[in-house]
Amino acid sequence: MHKLLALIAALLTATATLAADPTCTSPKDKWMSEADFKAKVAAEGFKVKNFKVTKGQCYEIYGTDKAGKKVEIHYDPATATPVAFQ
Repeated sequence: MHKLLALIAALLTATATLAADPTCTSPKDKWMSEADFKAKVAAEGFKVKNFKVTKGQCYEIYGTDKAGKKVEIHYDPATATPVAFQ
């Protein structure tokens, strides 16, 4: 029984870790401005409905891609390189 509980606890911890936002480490003085970032992703065909800075210090957008498919993407704020897709 103890082994089963330990396994369940380990699985729950792993699931919570996977669901966490990514962390970006670029110094804030190197970040793109919000306006420049939005212009860059718009030029790539994304329509941004919501933009935010995550607790992990990444830029995150919710919106649609060129095909109109809903996207949630985390970006490095200095390079606008995607770091996580959902």
